[in-house]
Amino acid sequence: MASRPLRTLAVLTCTAALCATATTTAHATTVHATGGHAARGTDRRTPGIVTAWARAWNGTDPAALGALFTADGTYTDEAVAVTFRGQGEIAGWKARADTLIADVRVTVRATRLDGDRVTVRALYSGHLKGAPKPFAVPMTTVLDLDAHHCRIVSDRDHYSLAAVLSQSGLPADWTPPAP
Repeated sequence: MASRPLRTLAVLTCTAALCATATTTAHATTVHATGGHAARGTDRRTPGIVTAWARAWNGTDPAALGALFTADGTYTDEAVAVTFRGQGEIAGWKARADTLIADVRVTVRATRLDGDRVTVRALYSGHLKGAPKPFAVPMTTVLDLDAHHCRIVSDRDHYSLAAVLSQSGLPADWTPPAP
């Protein structure tokens, strides 16, 4: 009789160890397959359009960002309350950002695909030119995609402008210089 509880304990311990190993392996496979951009607890891959979007933001060719959008696509930066329409205006927004922010970067942390909508959790970072310090703030972006998920119809970026200015060592009423 005394060995039955010990056997049960041994079986439960082994089962727990196997479950932990399987979970760790599945998570590692997911992170490896998505280049480290997997949402925790999921086995979904980051949509290719999100990878291209981050690459375009991190690159130096403004047209690369504009090209990801449909011809009538929109890009809204909620923090500064501006919307750009069409590939040309969107490319112009990226060019303007590059002139104002050194080392502008978007680092994707997690994605969630729901139909034709992708929610992206990211870190938005850079160094506003003339500011004493760089910034790195959390950002959530909502991308609405076309039916084939190969172009962006709408992009809405949400981050705290107050946090960007505070981290940068700038006053809350700072405005960028005219182009």
